[in-house]
Amino acid sequence: MSYFIRKATVTDIETIRDLAETTWWDAYSPILEKEQIAFMLGEIYAVEKITSQVETGAQIFLLLIEDEKPVAFAAYSPREEDPEIYKLHKLYCLPETQGKGYGKILINKVAAETIEAGKQTLDLNVNRYNKAKTFYEKMGFEVAYEEDIAIGKYWMNDYVMRKKL
Repeated sequence: MSYFIRKATVTDIETIRDLAETTWWDAYSPILEKEQIAFMLGEIYAVEKITSQVETGAQIFLLLIEDEKPVAFAAYSPREEDPEIYKLHKLYCLPETQGKGYGKILINKVAAETIEAGKQTLDLNVNRYNKAKTFYEKMGFEVAYEEDIAIGKYWMNDYVMRKKL
């Protein structure tokens, strides 16, 4: 099995949206209502929003390709309120690839990019009930604080986790 990582371009937007659609239902169905998942996918992964993020570099998207098929992605950027800290905004791997180490590979790639940019801190948000929290702890992240973010009429009840690089 061979894989590689490449930076996503605007031609990858539908691929990113398809990966999100597949991974979100698997990741969030145990902890969120169907209506909230559908609403948040529509908000966060709207074509215009992802296009803008990719075109402007507001978020850098990385695609992990396995045997010529995109199977995982990550997105990161400096934090708007504190550019000394980088934030991993998105990290999703297709359910059938979980356990292959792709999440770890993508986090390590983002960490390396963060260090290359001269920064030493990487943050991420994870839903307080998401089993991925354990994975992030194994990757060296620790809970820094709790954050509740409104998206439409819904709330994301998150931990902000932080890793010193």
